[in-house]
Amino acid sequence: MADPLVIAFAGNPNSGKTSLFNALTGARQHVANYPGVTVEVKHGRHVLTDGTEVRLLDLPGTYSLTAYSAEERVAREALLERQAVAIVCVIDASNLERNLYLLTQLVELDIPVVVALNMVDEAERLGLVIDTRRLEKLVGVPVVPTVGRRGDGVTELIEAAVKVAREGRRPKPFTLSSHVEEAVAEISPLVADLDGLEPGRKRFLALKLLEHDPELVSGAHHRLPQEVLDRVEEVRAELEEHLGEDPEILVADDRYGIAAGVAREVVGRSTQGRARTAERVDSILTNRVLGLPVLVLIMWGLFEGVFRIGGPLSEGIEVAFGWLGATLSESMADGPLRSLVVDGVISGVGGVLVFIPQVMLLFLGIALMEDTGYLARAAFVVDRIMHAFGLHGKSFIPMLLGFGCSVPAIMATRVLSDPKDRLTTILVVPWMSCSARLPVYALLIGAFFPAERGGVVLLSLYFMGVALALVAARLFRSTLFKGPSEPFVMELPPYRMPTARAVVVHMWERAWLYVQKAGTTILAMSLVMWALSSYPKPPAGSEISDLEYSIAGRAGKVIEPVMAPAGFDWKLSVAVITGFAAKEVVVSSLSTIYGVGADAAEVGELPSLRESLQADPAMNPLVAYAFMVFVLLYIPCIPAVAVVAREAGSWKWAGFLVLWTTGSAWALATLVYQVGRLVVG
Repeated sequence: MADPLVIAFAGNPNSGKTSLFNALTGARQHVANYPGVTVEVKHGRHVLTDGTEVRLLDLPGTYSLTAYSAEERVAREALLERQAVAIVCVIDASNLERNLYLLTQLVELDIPVVVALNMVDEAERLGLVIDTRRLEKLVGVPVVPTVGRRGDGVTELIEAAVKVAREGRRPKPFTLSSHVEEAVAEISPLVADLDGLEPGRKRFLALKLLEHDPELVSGAHHRLPQEVLDRVEEVRAELEEHLGEDPEILVADDRYGIAAGVAREVVGRSTQGRARTAERVDSILTNRVLGLPVLVLIMWGLFEGVFRIGGPLSEGIEVAFGWLGATLSESMADGPLRSLVVDGVISGVGGVLVFIPQVMLLFLGIALMEDTGYLARAAFVVDRIMHAFGLHGKSFIPMLLGFGCSVPAIMATRVLSDPKDRLTTILVVPWMSCSARLPVYALLIGAFFPAERGGVVLLSLYFMGVALALVAARLFRSTLFKGPSEPFVMELPPYRMPTARAVVVHMWERAWLYVQKAGTTILAMSLVMWALSSYPKPPAGSEISDLEYSIAGRAGKVIEPVMAPAGFDWKLSVAVITGFAAKEVVVSSLSTIYGVGADAAEVGELPSLRESLQADPAMNPLVAYAFMVFVLLYIPCIPAVAVVAREAGSWKWAGFLVLWTTGSAWALATLVYQVGRLVVG
């Protein structure tokens, strides 16, 4: 059986590569309307109608093949490895000129190329008319119009890519200015005899040496004779002396000139109304004065919706689980098995699943902001603030992803090329309130705060995490990672009307991961907590309750003096420890602990966790808020700690993170509780 054809998808960030990739492979990568989502090569499989198997590579978004950032480096290395027999250059039709710059470089790799003229629907809404046939003639490669998010044109695209791959149709490089071409012609013969260099790559390497590409020049020093390197430097110096510009700038100017010329030839306008509307909207959303208040207002609206809409739905699910627990209690004989099922499984897992509506609503809101293009504007708005605290503007992307899950957010720091910027971001990302913390917030806010204040309380926790992350970043950049941050450049994507399917899929996939965790990690921890909370049993006639005599009760009593300054009793202390596995486990642990503690309740009248917390004399709004602050700040989950060690390149940074976050959590929670006691009296 023949090996599958390998086709790589390359393009600028936010050009729709991943949407096309998903449409062809059925994969469900995270697709967002802002740059920097894909930071590593993704693999997928597609089978043509004739049975031909194609392996697809989704490369990180890149503006250039000069590797200055991590994503550019990954994309270029993947293409230079020669795995791909064809390249699909994905071009945003609404930003044709900027996207064509990358195409002028891809055609120099001596690999067949097809252009996916993506998001043509968006170009039409902007009033742009593109002459596809003229474009195809000018760039010298096939051009296929597509709409990735709807799957339009993907069949024609993959067929065109397979065709050029089978025919081995190499594109003809664009001709640069005469002075640059003369310099390339002089360097090319010098590298022609380089071991392992294919004939078609001579021009690419010659141009990179002329541009003084840092990585390729470094590699060439080990493979080329010194006299060749000296001659290359002479050619560079002669060109710079003759034209008064660095050769790298000359080559870039030529490529931009080609891109601009092609765009002028093929793009017309039918109307500029939509563009003017977008500019008017941006004048408000990205305004130096109004931008931040608008962002706060939007986030407040999101959290209000999470509580006002999600709250009643969660209460309905809570009633259903309460009925299920009571029914099983009535139908099962008294004993360990009934306690295991009702107090361990139903209370533990059910206590987490009741918050599915709020989790889904949160993801729905984030998906809408991503897909419309607003989150890129939010990054622009907060960029000035982030720089003031020593963070790179691109740090906003992983921090934003941290509201979903810390693991992919930490991995997304690969978009930062400077090691200091990256380590700083890795260490502060865990203070973004991930979705795993939302059940803890929803439980305690619903139990101890009026419904009309729920959104405000939740917003305060999210903004507290962001504010403390910025302060920590300033501290790290002033001590551990001294040095200036690189400038931040980020395009503002066009506004788009998100498709219902894309938003629903985005929301459902994240919610399904939440459900899967409830059926695996949380179920396992619930059973462990039930066992620890149920055994050993106290001696007959003992005045100590079963729960306090258990292993969990004893452990809680040992920890309680340490946590008492923050207002936590031994029950909260035990829940904090189990939350290291996953933050949702905090809720399941409390459900199990209070479920076991309520085993004397009348059958059919088992209280909900919320009611049990309200009835506990050790609990009140101040303790609840201090506990939420602790959950916000303390140790991230085990998978996140492992990813920190991998991405930072050392377990010492993971250990530092554990100590730093836990110490900060204890200090801030204690401060909140003690100051609150003074204020309340």
